[in-house]
Amino acid sequence: MSSVRPSRPKPHVLVVDDEASARGGLEKLLRQEGYEVDTAESGAVALGIVDEHAIDLVVTDLKMPQMDGVELMKQLRARDRDLPVIVVTAFGDVSSAVSAMRAGAEDYLTKPVDFDSLLLVLERALQRHELKVEAEALRRQLREREGQGLAGLIGTSPAMQKTYRTALQVASAKATVLITGESGTGKGELARAIHLKSQRAKGPFVPVHCSALAESLLESEIFGHEKGSFTGADRRRIGRFEQANGGTVFLDEVGEISMGTQVKLLRVLQERTFERVGGNEPINVDIRLIAATNRDLTADVQEGRFREDLFYRLNVIHIEMPPLRLRDGDVLMLAHHFLRRFTEENHKRVEGFTDKARAKLIAYRWPGNVRELENAIERAVVLTEGSTIDEEHLPVGAMPVAKGSLRIPGATMAELERHAILATLEAVGGSTSKAAEMLDISVRTIQYRLHEYGLAGKEKK
Repeated sequence: MSSVRPSRPKPHVLVVDDEASARGGLEKLLRQEGYEVDTAESGAVALGIVDEHAIDLVVTDLKMPQMDGVELMKQLRARDRDLPVIVVTAFGDVSSAVSAMRAGAEDYLTKPVDFDSLLLVLERALQRHELKVEAEALRRQLREREGQGLAGLIGTSPAMQKTYRTALQVASAKATVLITGESGTGKGELARAIHLKSQRAKGPFVPVHCSALAESLLESEIFGHEKGSFTGADRRRIGRFEQANGGTVFLDEVGEISMGTQVKLLRVLQERTFERVGGNEPINVDIRLIAATNRDLTADVQEGRFREDLFYRLNVIHIEMPPLRLRDGDVLMLAHHFLRRFTEENHKRVEGFTDKARAKLIAYRWPGNVRELENAIERAVVLTEGSTIDEEHLPVGAMPVAKGSLRIPGATMAELERHAILATLEAVGGSTSKAAEMLDISVRTIQYRLHEYGLAGKEKK
């Protein structure tokens, strides 16, 4: 038997099946065809492997105890939306496989698996993935050439252009970067953009979501652990810092880590060395650290929740990611970007938005920022049955504004917002805290806007 080899050298395939014979058979055959193969007997083990290794494609059984193939696919999608997944199911349960494909699977096969068919499906899935990556790279280059974004970030607003300029300035440096901003603004995307524009771009970019793990698990995630170092540590684990050697580590929600972990993180920043949990062998790493938080770390330092010395180590270069409501004109640009992506993923033909839908998108304040907008467009694409998205498909409300600011003939949204902020400040005697409460926005947002208006320093607390 001969087959066309995948275009990428030794793609890394993960085979997930609770039946040992099925796992072993596929592993042997795929290795003979030049694939690098890992196997997992359960969804939980599979997720652990994906967290530690760069997997190119997953082949998973559909019916498994504890975590079935559909649930595994959802978990994988949360980690990497573009990771190709192929499901395998019994012949009499094809309807479940179709449901899995609707949830995002690339393809499905029935048992007993025909190996020639499997190879063909694998090769096609990998080729489609490569084409998608190349297309996105070309779109990114085009957006950058047209001044619309930076390494995948989208936006032409003055606030985002300022962010791009700062990011480009710091990308070539070695200094630690602290990115602050509200949840959903795209702090992780900015961190990745800085990495891609740096001299470490060919090295790994390794994200760590600090708020998602307990203290003991977070230390193991970051530093790794030795076999037997704690209950359940049945093998040595390589931590994210070692995985990122020569590249960049991104600590998301760094303000959530415990004081004990903060001490160990400070040592890494100072000495570039650490030990795995349960180990005593010093490990040296060459990494750049980018951290992000939606917390006010200055206040946390003052209240004793965050180490001052670590804060200054992290805050060498500070970039504030602007909220979506302050990015005039970017909402529709982002909405159309997400529309193109989700129509492709859902195999639907949706050409655009109605006038009422566009008006609703512009008027909403987007407290969840870009992440909320992305979710809203995905839901709208799924729900619409026509060729356009109307206001009824958008799960968003109207933007609350201050009294007296609703009727300004011919005013833009930026002018409405400026009028609302200044009128409210005037009504409360210049108090930013009272104005923030009335407008249901943060004090920081008002201060940010006053700075843009050239009125910074004239407000009262």
